[in-house]
Amino acid sequence: MSLKRLLPRRVRIALRRHGPEALVWRRRVAILGGAVLVGIVALLFADVADRANGLFHAFFARWWWAPLFATPLGFAGIAWLTNRYAPLAKGSGIPQVMAATKNPEDALSTLVAGRTAIAKFILTAGGLLVGASVGREGPTVQIAAAIMGRMHRLLRIPIRSSVYIAGGAAGVAAAFNTPLAGVAFAIEELAAAYEQRMTLLVMAAVLIAGMISLGIAGDYIYFGAMRQTLGVTQAIVAAPVAGIAGGLAGGLFSRLMLAAGTSPIRPMLWLRAHPIAFAAACGCVVAILGVSTALTWGTGYETANGIITGNRVPLWFAPAKFATTLATAVSGLPGGIFAPSLSIGAGIGDLLRGIFPDYPAGAVVLLGMVAYFTGVVRAPLTAVIIISETTASRGLMMPLLAAALIGEFAAQLICKEKLYHGLSQRFLKLTPSAA
Repeated sequence: MSLKRLLPRRVRIALRRHGPEALVWRRRVAILGGAVLVGIVALLFADVADRANGLFHAFFARWWWAPLFATPLGFAGIAWLTNRYAPLAKGSGIPQVMAATKNPEDALSTLVAGRTAIAKFILTAGGLLVGASVGREGPTVQIAAAIMGRMHRLLRIPIRSSVYIAGGAAGVAAAFNTPLAGVAFAIEELAAAYEQRMTLLVMAAVLIAGMISLGIAGDYIYFGAMRQTLGVTQAIVAAPVAGIAGGLAGGLFSRLMLAAGTSPIRPMLWLRAHPIAFAAACGCVVAILGVSTALTWGTGYETANGIITGNRVPLWFAPAKFATTLATAVSGLPGGIFAPSLSIGAGIGDLLRGIFPDYPAGAVVLLGMVAYFTGVVRAPLTAVIIISETTASRGLMMPLLAAALIGEFAAQLICKEKLYHGLSQRFLKLTPSAA
């Protein structure tokens, strides 16, 4: 006879409800374990991505002409691997997580499956290795959601949409070292209707993943501290100008990216029917612009960081980075648009410095960054918090918020549909549960 049978019935019931094997404890272990893994994997992913980006730049510095061949071939090869082995790993990863919340149980074997997450990790690094204009933040969201979902499955816990939302939020927090942005991102982007019961799960996952990131990588600021501020009159003038310019540009990016997947124009129909050739053509665009400018490769982090700290870039940088990021994004390669968007926004901010030569240069650049980023992702609160936390520019919160809100309004004039929402609908159609 087992020990449990010898215990009184009330004690056995209490153990089932509150003991170590109870659902509540298993859920807490899943959250803790999942968030710890998210923090570790996010840092590992960041290191691999940075190394891949550095290897490509070293390759380009030695043989400047080689990307004209290597980049298109690399795009075609990665597109073939993605379509053949992991079609649900295409693009950013954020639309997949949004789609996964519609059918959480089935999504664990499709949109956020382990195989998909591993492919996302490897292929995003591969994209950076051939010069693609991608970031790792969106892919980190999909990988983190997969980790959190798998932990819940291993511990036999029912999977709700909040599991993926918490995982994705923890991914953003760990990728940027921005815990507040992780929470804001969960509310604005991943959760269509933010439920009260999600709060503890999201907060716990973000906190733990952030602590792991801080413990291993240290207390760093993504772009470095930027302490400049704007006077009231300066903010009233500069914020609307930046908001309109950045918002319109961001809205244009979203509209073109969505149109690339739906346009009925005959050349686009042919290209969509031949994804490998399409990817190679996009790789040619990226290679030609990269070789011509030497500034548009990869995430654009170094360039954006230099602009914030006072370096100037040519007037054509923002349009050129816009074109390379769009070409990479529509090619179908796994990879995010967060970091490239911040780089484009910094380029727009650099253009605005010519309009406001007497204003603090770094502050004007941040207005351009937040406005463009908002125009693309249409999440003004997330944009403001990401810019504020990645630059320690808390003195600019109000001007940044004004530019973001104006940027969102301006973006709606160009593109009514939110980018990630539109892309998530396509992934819903690709999964069996969408039928």
